[in-house]
Amino acid sequence: MSSPSSRRLSIALGLACALLALEPAAQPLAPSKTTAPAAGISAPAALATNPASTGSASTGAATTNPANGSAPADLPVRVLLQPARETTLVAQTIGRIDRIVDGVGASFPLGATLVAFDCSEQDARLRMAEAESRSAIQQHDAKLRLQSLQAAGDVEVALAQTAVERARAQIELSRTQIRQCRIEAPFAGRVVKQHVRQFQGVNTGQPLLDIVSSGPPRLRLNVPSRWLNWLKPGTRFEITVDETGKRYPASIVALNGRVDPVSQSLEVEARLNGTFAELLPGMSGNARFKR
Repeated sequence: MSSPSSRRLSIALGLACALLALEPAAQPLAPSKTTAPAAGISAPAALATNPASTGSASTGAATTNPANGSAPADLPVRVLLQPARETTLVAQTIGRIDRIVDGVGASFPLGATLVAFDCSEQDARLRMAEAESRSAIQQHDAKLRLQSLQAAGDVEVALAQTAVERARAQIELSRTQIRQCRIEAPFAGRVVKQHVRQFQGVNTGQPLLDIVSSGPPRLRLNVPSRWLNWLKPGTRFEITVDETGKRYPASIVALNGRVDPVSQSLEVEARLNGTFAELLPGMSGNARFKR
């Protein structure tokens, strides 16, 4: 017969075995309790993200309307200021520069002498041509008197007349070459680049000066081609020039006859509605259209 102490020991061992048998069955419940809250947290996070993306999409749809090509208010487009007229003056004769307008940025009126060459050789050629013309005229007069005396034939008189015409043509050629020794301003404007200096020798076709016209500059800008359904000559808009920081009124003058197929843009020419002395060619800024 067992003692009370041995029974207590067997009972304690039985309870310990029972606890060990129950512990593995309880372990799988722990992950399910931790993963359930995680799944519950991720769902609100997704709900918080979706409204933001939905709101941004709706905002973009309200900004532009590609279907009808409408422009949102104050849509900026880059604009470039260009001179109304510009050109490069080149030498039309070989020679040495005797006088040239001094300094980049110098202003000049219409018809002013911008470049003058040393034309000593051309002046001498003109005097030679005038002397030959006088000689040819005298010979022709002599042939006419001889013809009246039946001492010269019609052929001799005709040849003398041809010599006179050739001498007159030589005079005109010499005068034309002398006129090329002076280059006058084709319009009122300013010098933007000086390629040569005074007393420098130049060849025919060598660049001398780059000049631009004075007055309000033209405006060049490229707009989306879908604006053609509402953008017309006369459309008013506003430009903000980067260099001055000021706003100026302008209006469309002409639209290009062809759309750029790569950029789907259209070149537009515009003008300023007024005269602003601070604006110079080469400045740029933003053009804003309002529908």
